[in-house]
Amino acid sequence: MSDAADRLTDVQAKITDAATRAQRRADDICLIAVTKTHDAAAIRPLIAAGQRHFGENRVQEAAAKWPDLRAGTPDIKLHLIGQLQSNKAEEAVALFDAIHSVDRSSLVQAIAKACERAGKQPQLFVQVNVGDEEQKGGCKVADLPALLAEAMAAGLKIDGLMAIPPADIEPAPFFALLDELAQRNGLAGRSMGMSGDYETAVMLGATHVRVGTALFGVRG
Repeated sequence: MSDAADRLTDVQAKITDAATRAQRRADDICLIAVTKTHDAAAIRPLIAAGQRHFGENRVQEAAAKWPDLRAGTPDIKLHLIGQLQSNKAEEAVALFDAIHSVDRSSLVQAIAKACERAGKQPQLFVQVNVGDEEQKGGCKVADLPALLAEAMAAGLKIDGLMAIPPADIEPAPFFALLDELAQRNGLAGRSMGMSGDYETAVMLGATHVRVGTALFGVRG
């Protein structure tokens, strides 16, 4: 338990330091502990240490382990940070408090229908393919205004944008681009930054950082 608590304290301190340098409030940044592939035994120490926001990549994996974990800690917030198939939208809306990977018209329509049936809407972030990478999810930068307009027309409230910069390239320009796109479209949320670059993301406007390895360690 102490390892998890120590890592959490370290990450929180680095977020606070980066926020201070950027003249921001650390309380305005949500740390999402990415728990994909980690079992309940690995997650419980972080819950005990006070962490409340957690991220998963797959609906099925989250559905298998989080109901029990949330039972004793009802204030936990669950974030879907991986790609979402349209046919899983109803399950995702029921399970998650936030979905960070809205990226196409068919998914907007599926989520809108699921929200109407459920009578509730999770926080929604549109994922933007800031590096214009063919193999990566996210809408193209040029397609963002149309997708946001479609979401609004479908009755959805979009809370922000999400991005995963290209690997092995300085991420700062991509974080700055996402921040600019969010400002241009009047969106408050910026979900960006992972274990290797969350401090840079915080300095460039991140409101949500998605951190896994820095909290759980590198897998052997």
